[in-house]
Order: sequence, then C-alpha cells, then structure tokens
Amino acid sequence: MKKYLTTVVLLAMAAVWFTGCKKDENRNFFLGGKPPVLTASNTSVVLTPATEKNEAIRFNWTNPNYIFSTGVSSHDVQYALEIDINTNFNSNKKFVTTIAKDLTKVYSVFDFNVILGNNMLLPLDQNVTIYARIVSSLRFESSVNGQLASNVVTINTKPYAPPPLVAVPAEGTLWATGDAFISGWSNPLGAPFDVDQSFKKVTGSNTKYEAVLTFRGGGGFKLIQKQGVWSTQYHRVDGDAFAGNFKMADAEPGFIGPTTPGRYKMTIDFQIGKFSVVPQ
Repeated sequence: MKKYLTTVVLLAMAAVWFTGCKKDENRNFFLGGKPPVLTASNTSVVLTPATEKNEAIRFNWTNPNYIFSTGVSSHDVQYALEIDINTNFNSNKKFVTTIAKDLTKVYSVFDFNVILGNNMLLPLDQNVTIYARIVSSLRFESSVNGQLASNVVTINTKPYAPPPLVAVPAEGTLWATGDAFISGWSNPLGAPFDVDQSFKKVTGSNTKYEAVLTFRGGGGFKLIQKQGVWSTQYHRVDGDAFAGNFKMADAEPGFIGPTTPGRYKMTIDFQIGKFSVVPQ
C-alpha cells in the first residue's frame, strides 16, 4: 500500500512539473528591438513669412523592429518626436509630439515656426540651434515597454514672430471688470475704475499687457477691450487665479479673483494666450 501511494505522489509531481515546463515554453517573451535611426530633410531651415505654406522640414525614421520570442512584433509602435535646446532633452522648452505607426512627420514653415516661437518660446529673429530625436515605445499588456531613443539631429534656424495665438485688442485698450473689484460688473467703467483697472502695453511689445489691480478677495472678472461692449471680451479657458490660458470669446468661465485681498500685477500675453497674476 505504501509503495502504491509513493508511486501516485511521484506521478502527480511529474505531471505538475511537465505542465509548468510546457507553460514556460508557450510564453511570449519580449526580447527588445533596434534604436530607430532619425534623418531630417533639412538641417539649416529657413523660416520666412513669405514661405509659410512651403515645407520646412521632413523627419523620417526607421522601424525599431521589436522582437518577441515568437518573432517580430505585430503590435503598434508609438513614436515621440522630441525637439529641445539641448541634447539631454530635459529643458523647460522641450516640445514633444506623439505619432502613431507612421515613420515620417512633415512641418510647413508656418507650423514649424509656431512650435519654435509659441510653444518653445525661443528668441525671435535670432539664430538658434535645436536638437531632435525619436523615442519609440511598444504598448502591450496595458503598459509601455521597450523605449528606444534614436540618434540626435542638429538643426539651425531663425524663427520669426508668429501671429499671436489670441487676437490683440483692436484699439490697443484693455480693462478688467467684475465683482472681483469694488467696481462690480460695470461696463462701461466709471471713474476712477476706468483708469485703475486699465492695462498698458509692456514696453517694447505689441502683444503683452500689464496692470496692477486692487482685488477685494474672491469673485470673478473678465477683460474687455472696448468700454460698453461685451462681445469682444476675453475670458479664461483654464487654470486658476494666478495662471492659465485665455481666449477672446463672449463666454464663461471668467477669470478668478485671488481669495486674499490686495494689489496684484496681472500680465496678459496674447502671443501665447497665457495670463499670470502675481502679488505686489
């Protein structure tokens, strides 16, 4: 009887071992890939307003050919094109765009200039050197795997001033009005609020306005570019009381007044569509 039981146990253990080995043989292991190779059609890119519709640069790269133990991957590869001012690609000016499947990305003069001027905020009308690379990745089993960085391409260019992201005040005037101020939602604004809540252009800029405003604490407000007119107002798109994006539209939401009463400098940058509010 004991011999019989021993035989049964050994057979059971062998079956478990065999099944485990079979499962290991059927598993699909990720083995990696080859870093993509990036090339650019032009590394000295000329940008001018007169050629905005022309092709400025074309990026091409190779497939990393990710491999599993069962062969070349059939999963979709995702690519991130990174453009930065250094080869570490870690500055606060880095621009990233994601491309699914394709092995090329083309930019017109207009689009490439907007990236440099409005997104990366590079100096305008000055020679700049930027760097580009492709980072590939593979999505499987609900995760990102196998990130591979390409070689780095060096590009020399000179961005010009792109059109402002938000239309500047037509008559060069701008006021704040709302219950964030003791003036309330007056439009037009009476004295002295028509002066106290007015903005002025920043010296040397046609697209940046500033004002030092007295907030009562809480409330909301909007920006008007013509007294007595709401239809050409500017309103907040996102952000909080101290920073965010805005656009021109007769719509909600308005800007948010800081909860703490006091004097604050508000800066409106039409070039990039952003605002900031800083205590004084």
